[in-house]
Amino acid sequence: MFANFFYFIIALLIYSTYQPADSTNFSLVQSLLLFLIISTGYAAVTWMSFQRLQQNMDRYGIVRSELRFTSLLTRHAVLALLIFAINVYGLSLPSFSAAWTPFSMLPTLQAILYVALFVSYLAILWACAHRSYQILYHSSVSRRAYVVSNISFAMPVLLPWIVLSSVSDLVWVLPFEALKEFISTPLGEVLFFLLFLFVVALFGPLLIQKFWQCEPLAAGSHRARIENLCRSVNLGYRNILHWPIFEGRIITAGVMGLVKRFRYILVTRALLDLLDPDEIDAVIAHEIGHVKHRHLLYYLFFFIGYMVISFSLLDLLVYALIYLDPVLRVFNRIGFSAVGLTSLAFGLGILVVFLLYFRFIFGFFMRNFERQADAYVFTMFDRAESLIRTLEKIARSGRQSPDKPNWHHFSISQRINFLKECDKDRACIAKHKFKIRKALGLYLIGLVLVGMLGYQLNYGAAGQVLSSRVFEKAIWMELEKTPGNADLHTTMGDLYFERKRYAEAAQQYQSAITIMPQHARALNNLAWLYATCEDATLRQPAHALLLAQRAADIDPQAHVLDTLAESYFVNGKIQAALTTAKAALELAPKNKSYYRKQVKRFQLALKQSEDFWK
Repeated sequence: MFANFFYFIIALLIYSTYQPADSTNFSLVQSLLLFLIISTGYAAVTWMSFQRLQQNMDRYGIVRSELRFTSLLTRHAVLALLIFAINVYGLSLPSFSAAWTPFSMLPTLQAILYVALFVSYLAILWACAHRSYQILYHSSVSRRAYVVSNISFAMPVLLPWIVLSSVSDLVWVLPFEALKEFISTPLGEVLFFLLFLFVVALFGPLLIQKFWQCEPLAAGSHRARIENLCRSVNLGYRNILHWPIFEGRIITAGVMGLVKRFRYILVTRALLDLLDPDEIDAVIAHEIGHVKHRHLLYYLFFFIGYMVISFSLLDLLVYALIYLDPVLRVFNRIGFSAVGLTSLAFGLGILVVFLLYFRFIFGFFMRNFERQADAYVFTMFDRAESLIRTLEKIARSGRQSPDKPNWHHFSISQRINFLKECDKDRACIAKHKFKIRKALGLYLIGLVLVGMLGYQLNYGAAGQVLSSRVFEKAIWMELEKTPGNADLHTTMGDLYFERKRYAEAAQQYQSAITIMPQHARALNNLAWLYATCEDATLRQPAHALLLAQRAADIDPQAHVLDTLAESYFVNGKIQAALTTAKAALELAPKNKSYYRKQVKRFQLALKQSEDFWK
């Protein structure tokens, strides 16, 4: 079931990294026709695969059939992701739907539509797999309950994302200009996300238990026993709930909530019906262990760690895309959209980082936290026999191999063996605790190092030098393809100007002006260079004034008038500089303090000039 979390997260990554292209690979009619053909083909292939499995179960045997069933679920879920990616990147469906006004105003509505599309693919998969599931696990769960339970189990991933996206849309629709500007900054984005994560971590369980349609466990011996166990270790909680996942027919329990006011203990009907009272105690002790060892808080920390790592590696992904340009260009010649290819490659990079992080780092801690929660039974009871019997019952009731591998849990055999080792030697518990602490220390050190790398890449001097060089390479690559692009020449001039390579900057600006004589930005920037250059040998005041006047005639914005004022000033025309600077101040939409300083500077210069001639 935990794999469903990843399928939904990957689908969100696929959609969110797509950038609508000006031109699509197919027309709207062609895209819709291909969409129907591909989707129908997926449904047919999935149905036939599980039908074939059902027909061969007697020949395969239980163990092989179960492995085959699990393999089919995984392969067809991955196929669903692939088809979803084709719908988004290949058929460019979001580019067509984005033209609809409600979607353009509230992008979250369009995102929900495409998430629903991916859910429909998984619903087809689970509907086709239902009968095989019934046969393998002797389950009487209905097809509807099987599909709905699989979907609802993944809702904790989707609900926070939907809420976050909706809030973000509202911020941009409503007239909160200061808030918009702050959220647009890197610091604002980080603080906004952290605030949202904190709110979800606190209040999310309240919404999730309602979405899962959990009901309070009725008063009786079971509830009283769980309450007594929690009371014995001073564990606070809001309620004990019946968990109706898969109609409550699987033996499982859970706990969610960082604080007791919003903490819930979940148990299924099968757990209460099939386990003995002391076995139920052992399961609850396991869940209490998660709370006492603060595993839920660590999981929140690991999600923040993922954000730090992905932010730190973002620039590296961008650099990689620039060096992959020749490969992307080949696909572009075939007919694929350049924007779509770039966003697809970028999305794949993010996806690889996500899979590696959660499969190996998050998965490592998850497995070891589960083992630590198992060991908590020794804190509450003398022996682990009850928990061992429970694990054996889970294996038998599900007819699954006790040696079945799992990325987020050790196998049942491994869990049982660990408990037996702890039963013989309690020092094993302390050793495991030390192992986790050491791993957390190494993780924290690694996270700090990666965070420092990310900071340097994004804000440090080394990162600025690297990004500048990579950016320069990217512009030159584009100029080789389109040498007559005045915008690129101007951008290259800006880059050289920032790096104080003034002669090369002037050459690039002049190239842009030669290609497009009315290019206001090139005219303005070259005028500023000739008027203010640190290298006095490159200053050309008279030429600067001519260029600035041409730029102001074409595009009389505040920054262009500021250049004109500076050009007047360096040519000794102080009154004209002051008049122009005042006009720039009037037009300035922001950073008015700079323009006021310019006005005061010219006023002072004018006064000094008048005093000199008195």
